[in-house]
Amino acid sequence: MAKALELQFITQLGKTARVSIDAPIEPVDTDQVKQVMDTLIATNVIQSSSGPLVTAEGARVIERNVTEYEV
Repeated sequence: MAKALELQFITQLGKTARVSIDAPIEPVDTDQVKQVMDTLIATNVIQSSSGPLVTAEGARVIERNVTEYEV
């Protein structure tokens, strides 16, 4: 089962941008996640096609199951 922490931001043009982090440490520390998101916004290290990140919108853990078949 694969898990990823998805950070959701609002960009300068009002669109949603997402940053995904594989295999997050659980349980997720929401205070630490908020601090990292604020740092990403303040340092402007991530650019999207709709401009820089301006607001932290949310975070979520996404879990998916993958079943591979030999063909």
